[in-house]
Amino acid sequence: MKNFISVEDAGNINQLVQKAIAYKANPLKDKSLGTNKRIGLLFLNPSMRTRLSTQIAAQNLGMEAIVFNVGQDGWMLEFEDEAIMSGSTVEHVKDAAPILGRYFDILGIRTFPSLKNKADDYSELYIKQFIKYAGIPIVSLESATLHPLQSLTDIITITETFKEKRKPKIVLTWAPHVKALPQCVANSFSEWINAWGEADFTITHPEDYELDEAFTKGADILHNQDEALKNADFVYVKNWSTYADYGRIYCNDPKWMLSNKKLQLTNNAKVMHCLPVRRNVELSDEILDGPNSVVTQQATNRVWAAQAVLSELLQDKK
Repeated sequence: MKNFISVEDAGNINQLVQKAIAYKANPLKDKSLGTNKRIGLLFLNPSMRTRLSTQIAAQNLGMEAIVFNVGQDGWMLEFEDEAIMSGSTVEHVKDAAPILGRYFDILGIRTFPSLKNKADDYSELYIKQFIKYAGIPIVSLESATLHPLQSLTDIITITETFKEKRKPKIVLTWAPHVKALPQCVANSFSEWINAWGEADFTITHPEDYELDEAFTKGADILHNQDEALKNADFVYVKNWSTYADYGRIYCNDPKWMLSNKKLQLTNNAKVMHCLPVRRNVELSDEILDGPNSVVTQQATNRVWAAQAVLSELLQDKK
């Protein structure tokens, strides 16, 4: 593994999942792997679980983790090549990234889409520029279009929860929200579940909320949530804004919020969400506080997903 940006970097997904599960059973079994190694965690937008879980994962491997809030703790970065820097940006990534490549052994980058210009967001310029200029492995801590650490976590959670000898039915359902959110988690989850190939996968959302087919191809897509939920073993709840008419909210129908009544359509499904969650908007209290919710387990598994990835990167650097 040279970088960790998407499912294409994961190699054998099941092997990576089992590595994470082994770390969960014995977090310090490779505590010397990262001795005298340093990871920089650069955040261009807020984070809680990603930030803390990746720090813990690095420390479990013996690494030193240093967190830096770009634009808040330091200069605003410019990412466009040949930019005339007469505006608010102070330092170019071409100048910053090579230095960070000397300071650290691995760089984790967290970016966020503008939700204004689809072409710009889906170009993944920010993270690609760090890969181009840093010269060391880059880990996506969420990018403009994908959140691979979250998706690996999701498959870990499904794997350790589902014990039947058949493919689980997994449903990704759109949920209402008070603001326009990126497609990152939905894109990434779809990409990983399709690549994994060990589930019957359905995506359900109102009309006009189609995601990029590059990520969803292979899934069944339904606009009738009740129909989609039938016999589901896992229901992943997530809001996203429109993709075609980019970054908008067309529908905010509260009927799309998952409730215990809707859960009766499922096979007593486990309910997942990446967090943070707007209670009683995206998901009802009765579900989040009930026995079907695995969101805490899911969030806890963020540590082991990150640890498995960092371990792979460290071993490949030897």
